[in-house]
Amino acid sequence: MKRVVITGQGTINALGHSVPDTLAAFREGRCGIGPLEIRDVDRLSIKIGGQVHGYEPEAHFNRQQIALYDRFTQFTLLAARQALAQSGLDFCGELSMESGVALGTSGGGMNTLDENYRSVYEDGKNRVHPFVVPKLMNNAAASHVSMTFNLKGPSFTVATACSSSNHAMGQAFHMIRSGMCRVMITGGSESMLCFGGIKAWEGLRVMSRDACRPFSANRNGMVQGEGAAIFVFEEYEHARARGADILAEVVGFAMTADASDIVMPSRQGAARAIEGALRDARLAPEDIDYINAHGTGTAANDKTECAAVADVFGPHADQLMISSTKSMHGHLIGGTGAVELLACIMALRDGIVAPTIGYEEPDPECTLDVVPNTAREADVNVVLSNAFAFGGLNAVLALRKV
Repeated sequence: MKRVVITGQGTINALGHSVPDTLAAFREGRCGIGPLEIRDVDRLSIKIGGQVHGYEPEAHFNRQQIALYDRFTQFTLLAARQALAQSGLDFCGELSMESGVALGTSGGGMNTLDENYRSVYEDGKNRVHPFVVPKLMNNAAASHVSMTFNLKGPSFTVATACSSSNHAMGQAFHMIRSGMCRVMITGGSESMLCFGGIKAWEGLRVMSRDACRPFSANRNGMVQGEGAAIFVFEEYEHARARGADILAEVVGFAMTADASDIVMPSRQGAARAIEGALRDARLAPEDIDYINAHGTGTAANDKTECAAVADVFGPHADQLMISSTKSMHGHLIGGTGAVELLACIMALRDGIVAPTIGYEEPDPECTLDVVPNTAREADVNVVLSNAFAFGGLNAVLALRKV
């Protein structure tokens, strides 16, 4: 079995348009959630989100590209450029054939979908742009990354709601570990902050009108975000031979299904995924220093996740740090696990654990150390990143300091 390391990372999200900007926000405990600036926001009950501001597509893409790239694809390509520039890789010849793409998204081209439904149903037009289908399809971002960077190996998209990125990164990990690929570009992207995307989530009645407060007793729901984070996963010996800067090692992955309810999370399903990641990485519970929690800020998720962690870690749960960065950047749905992996790598590389901001009241059902409000310096050697999705689909990654 091959070892798998991370040699590049890139992002654009509500906290920043780059990894350094995002990590600075994590360290400062800065909130990227605020009033939405979208069409028909006055018709929405939920008027806040982790929106990417100060972004101009024309600064990065030409007119022909913008006509073909939905906002989620644009975010993906920008983050991929950053990640590949950091990695120093150039895909040609044999390496091109042995490198691929595995990305996560839940909604895909939601902005394109929203705009064209408006065009047909509201404006009464009978024709849409011929590129609507290739622009809105879930695999659009993965395909454009493949074409842009000459990646000719396995390339695909995973759509498992809020676990999409973790599932995609887990598959990328497996492909390199098995020897199928030498390099995989992986992560996830989402851009659902359009009228239809938010209106649909309003119907679930799980959204907060004012803030995301994971694990706090007065939490009142999740807040949507948008953006992307992309990573270069690489076979260890290949990275070492070329003198790459290794950011972290991916050492384990597990996925489970609750097989119980389409929206309510399962304590047992989450616990089995955490246990599976530990087992796959050959780690004991006592080896884990930090968990980046799914931590959505809903009553159901937070207490279920805390209970699952307590079940798996037993007495060591009291020694763990666990935080939810969704309190800062919002819930990116299919892209959320990717942005959260940035916080995991920061903990391993820099010894700084991102906080759970907005924490105001202790919850007797969430008694773990949630690193409230202020980032913390700590010696972190092994971390987990949790993702638990609607549909009962769970995915947990384990990473180690190199």
